Amino acid sequence: MNKNNRQFELIYRDNFNKVMRLCLGYASGDKDLAKDLTQEVFVKVWDNLSKFREDSQVGTWIYRITVNTCLMQLRKKKRYLLKGELQNEIAVADQEGSNKERQFKKMYQCIAKLSASNKTIILMELEGLSQKEIAAVMGMNHTAIRTRIHRIKTQLSKCVTHE
Repeated sequence: MNKNNRQFELIYRDNFNKVMRLCLGYASGDKDLAKDLTQEVFVKVWDNLSKFREDSQVGTWIYRITVNTCLMQLRKKKRYLLKGELQNEIAVADQEGSNKERQFKKMYQCIAKLSASNKTIILMELEGLSQKEIAAVMGMNHTAIRTRIHRIKTQLSKCVTHE
């Protein structure tokens, strides 16, 4: 096995779950779409591994690829649900799932309503990245990220509790 294959395997093993969870957030809980997005991310990682200049950490580079991949894919495949269809979908999910699953679905629905940059920030925050790492991925300063995270959490709390 050559150096690139070993390097890719290590990157894949260390980052798969993180990428999958981030994609799941962008896919509003749709596991099949999240799997497709995750696969696309790692194809891009493989294709560009030899071009990685190590100006940043590998994790930061992969998060940037993930965010860009998810945003591009979702722009291509925007889904338009009529309000009645969305309410029907929520009612079916409520009947089928447990309370915890319903809470996750509600949270994903609220996250889906955020702007693209706010969605990216909160998904990385939920993933456990430090605010400094989020700032590096987003190309913003730490203070701005800290303020945005606070505002996003307030917005999500209101959304989840229907205020």
